[in-house]
Amino acid sequence: MKVSIEISLYPLAEEKFKTEIWTFIKRLRLVEGLNVITNGMSTQVFGDYDLATNHVMAEIKHVHQTLNAAVFVCKFIGGDRSVVEAES
Repeated sequence: MKVSIEISLYPLAEEKFKTEIWTFIKRLRLVEGLNVITNGMSTQVFGDYDLATNHVMAEIKHVHQTLNAAVFVCKFIGGDRSVVEAES
């Protein structure tokens, strides 16, 4: 089973917030089998359900252990939504 995950990370009261966000994204990009796409608003992760959810949750835990405070907003959608459907 595949999954699509959209994630927004908001490090609270962190002076180097861009660094923290890019570190999170780069760590996910190291995982073989995940397709990680970023834009100006969020990061999308596509892949096998167990692989993607396990690694995303591990990285969220890592951020919470290393930063004073961070908020994550996530959407989990069953299936691979990486290909945009044509407008009909």
